[in-house]
Amino acid sequence: MSKNTANLSSAARVLIDRFLNREARVGVVGLGYVGLPLAIVLAEAGFRVIGIDSDPDKVEILNQGQSYIKDVQHHQVEPLITQKKFEASVSYQALEGVDAVIICVPTALRKTGDPDLSFIISAAKAVRPVIHAGMLVILESTSYPGTTREMVQPELEASGLQVGEDLFLAFSPERVDPGRKDWTTFNTPKVIGGITPACTEVAATFYNQAIESVVRVSSTEVAEMTKLLENTFRAVNIGLVNEVALMCDRLGIDVWEVIEAAASKPFGFMKFTPGPGLGGHCIPIDPLYLSWKLKSVKYNARFIELASEINTSMPRYVVERVQDALNDRKKPLKGSQLLILGVAYKPNVSDTRESPALDVIGLLLEKKAQVEYYDPHVPSLEHEGWSLKSIPDLIGAVEQADCVVVITDHDSVDYPAVAEAADLIFDTRNAMGEAGIEDPKVVKL
Repeated sequence: MSKNTANLSSAARVLIDRFLNREARVGVVGLGYVGLPLAIVLAEAGFRVIGIDSDPDKVEILNQGQSYIKDVQHHQVEPLITQKKFEASVSYQALEGVDAVIICVPTALRKTGDPDLSFIISAAKAVRPVIHAGMLVILESTSYPGTTREMVQPELEASGLQVGEDLFLAFSPERVDPGRKDWTTFNTPKVIGGITPACTEVAATFYNQAIESVVRVSSTEVAEMTKLLENTFRAVNIGLVNEVALMCDRLGIDVWEVIEAAASKPFGFMKFTPGPGLGGHCIPIDPLYLSWKLKSVKYNARFIELASEINTSMPRYVVERVQDALNDRKKPLKGSQLLILGVAYKPNVSDTRESPALDVIGLLLEKKAQVEYYDPHVPSLEHEGWSLKSIPDLIGAVEQADCVVVITDHDSVDYPAVAEAADLIFDTRNAMGEAGIEDPKVVKL
């Protein structure tokens, strides 16, 4: 027996043995961009995994051995289903008798700016009937420091069991970056913080069986804050470089040239690039969880608030610049044909959550522009009262457009062909510059 496990309760030691021997059954609640890749990695490590999702269509697809997420391939799912290492269900009753449950449900912000923890609370309540002694629960859904201890622990201990002795609770921030091939669920270091040291030991042992590297921290609050720091770092630096883009526009300087020159410094500088705004399930939202929490201790998170203000203003700035570019060609924005090139929140994925394209399109429609979009990864798009479908003929649409607005720079797009066919391009990503295209009809952010 190691010194780490010598002082653990018998329930903890039995559970650790089940993890080490791959005898444990594991439940993953929420089979989205975070939960499904994690479930597959755990099943491939030898655990029997039961995935829970509220969408019956997703459950049916998985149980047929298929995948609806590009980061998980069909050939990964099918053998796990055949070998009964993985199955999906809409019913929490399928978690009866599992040894560990990982909660990977979405978190969001309400329109008032405060966290919407309803999915976390609902998942914790749904898990409670299957809670038993000798069980591990891990929250991976991003939230403010204190969520695991304040929201999840009381719900679990309502079963009459004590966290740290009878059952074990930890937080481990998800670090998924959809579309990446180099850093995956398996090889991205996993931060773990438990409610108690015993909780940390149990959770770290569990993840060590399936994840290449585990980083232990002293509490759930530290683990929760780690995730928020990671995304706040990115949000603030993107806000900074977006403001630099605004400055360079006023000064008549090419911001992209400035960034490339600064990036030549081998120390003390990390390259960030401007764009039409922030998108995705993390960066636009997670820092505001921290800002909201700090208001409860009478602290104003000034960097976060300022970065959010700048980043959320970028779609309107893009529309203003497009309008100016059309005016220079004696065309009004109203009635002009606009083609949005790329609507996913980042290149080479189909995810449109919080994509700045949504706001750009909405603002253009408000100004009575005629709007179409092309995105090979997103066949249709709907948001706040409008809906569009991706046009099938990119170059044909480019030839008809008064202005092409590059929002997402997918690799599959033939940018030289677009540049040749276009009358005017407003490029928010320097996609044309990266393709070596220098043309007066290309206006850069």
